[in-house]
Amino acid sequence: MKLPRRLEPRLMQRLIKRSLPTSLFGRSLLIIILPVALMQIAVTWIFFDAHWQTVTSRLSDGLAGEVAWAVESYQDDPTPATLTRIADRAEESLNLSIALQPGRDLPQGRRTNAFAVVDRSLERALAQRLDAPFWFDTTRYPAYVDIRVKVDEGVIRILAPRDRAFATQGHIFVLWMAMATVLLTAIAILFIRNQTRTIERLAAAADAFGRGIDAPAFKPSGAREVRQAAQAFLAMKSRIQRHIDQRTALLASVSHDLRTPLTRLKLELALAEPGPRTGEMKRDLAEMEHMIDEYLAFARGEGGEVVETVTLKTLIEEVSEGAIRAGAVVSVAADPELQARVRPNALKRALSNLVMNAAAHGEKVEVSASRRPSGGIEISVDDDGPGIPQEQYEDAFKAFNRLDAARNQNAKGVGLGLAIARDVARSHGGDIILDRSRLGGLRAVVRLPG
Repeated sequence: MKLPRRLEPRLMQRLIKRSLPTSLFGRSLLIIILPVALMQIAVTWIFFDAHWQTVTSRLSDGLAGEVAWAVESYQDDPTPATLTRIADRAEESLNLSIALQPGRDLPQGRRTNAFAVVDRSLERALAQRLDAPFWFDTTRYPAYVDIRVKVDEGVIRILAPRDRAFATQGHIFVLWMAMATVLLTAIAILFIRNQTRTIERLAAAADAFGRGIDAPAFKPSGAREVRQAAQAFLAMKSRIQRHIDQRTALLASVSHDLRTPLTRLKLELALAEPGPRTGEMKRDLAEMEHMIDEYLAFARGEGGEVVETVTLKTLIEEVSEGAIRAGAVVSVAADPELQARVRPNALKRALSNLVMNAAAHGEKVEVSASRRPSGGIEISVDDDGPGIPQEQYEDAFKAFNRLDAARNQNAKGVGLGLAIARDVARSHGGDIILDRSRLGGLRAVVRLPG
C-alpha cells in the first residue's frame, strides 16, 4: 500500500523523532558529537580523495614504469646475462627484486586488498605501461608487492617494497583521527554528564519536596543557569514551607476556637434533661464535630509528617478495625513482608476513608496489597455496594461533591473522603483510580511508588 505524498514527510518526521534520544544527556551529546563526527568523516574523505589517492596513483605510475623498463629491457635481449644485469641494477638503484621463472604461467586467482583503491590504482598503472599479460598481489607479503609479467621464456617476477606502490601512512592518519574522535567524545561525555547530573539532582529534590520529603543535602551546583534554577527552587520551597507553617498554625487556632464552644454545648446537653430534642441536638453536635474534623484534615493534608518504612499488612489491619466495629465484613490479603516508605498517619487516614466508605455502602469489603509487575505498590479496596457509574468516577474525587443518586447512605459525610485519599496518594507520588469491583460494587485502587 502506497502512502499519499503529503503523509510521507510526516511519517519521516515521526521516525526521526522516535530515533532521537529523549534525555537531555543524549541530546546534548548528539549535538556535540554529531558535528565532530561529520567533520572527521569529511576531513578523512577529503584526505583520501585529494591526497592519499593522488600520492598512491603517482607511486603506482612510477613503479609501473620501472616494471615496464625491466621487462622491455629483458625482451630486447632475452639472455641470462641481460637478466642478471637488469636485476643487479634494479636492486641497487630501485630496490626491486627481479627473477625469471622459466616455463611458468601467471596465477589465476588474486586476493582482494581491503583498500580496493590500492589494487585499482596499481592495475590501471600496469595496464597503461605493459603490453604483456601481468598479475600482481598486494596482500601476500606484509612489506612487499608481488608483480608477475608473462614473457616468452616464462614469467618475470618482481618484488617491490609496499611504499613504492602506494602511500603506507594513510592508516596512521585514520588512526589518529579515530583517536581524536574518541578523546573528544570522552571529554564531551564527562562535561555533559557533570551538567546533567546537577539537573537530575534538582529534579530529585523537587520530586522529594512534592512528596513531602525534605532534601537537606541539596545545594545549587553546575552551570550558571542550572544554579539559578536551583536557587529559584529553594526560594520557592522556602515560601511554600512558610505558607504551610502559617496555615498549620492558623488551623490549629481555628480548631481550638471551634472545639471550645462545642465542648461547652456538649457539656450543657449532658447536664440537660433527657428528651427527644436533646437527643437530636447531640446528634447535630456529633455531626458538626465530624464535619470540622474532615474540613481540618482536608486543609492540613498531613504535610509535616515524617516518612517511615511500614509493613502494609499491619497498617491495613489497623485501618480495617474501624469498619469491622461498624458491622462490615472485612477481609485483608497482603504479603506480611510487603513494606513501603510512606507517611503512616496520612496513608492510614486515606485508607480509612476508603475502607469506611466501602463499609458504609456495602456489607462485604476486601482489602488487598501487592507489588505491581511494572514497579510500585497497589492497594485495592473492593465492596459489594451499589457502585458508581463510570462517567462519575472523576466527579467522586471533587471536594464537597456527594454522589447522592448512587451512594447517599452516608448521612455524616461531607464529600471529602475520596478527595483527602487522592490528595494523600498524590503527595506520595502515586494516585487513586476507581473501577468496577468483582464483588459488584466499587473498587478503589491506591497506587504508590515502590
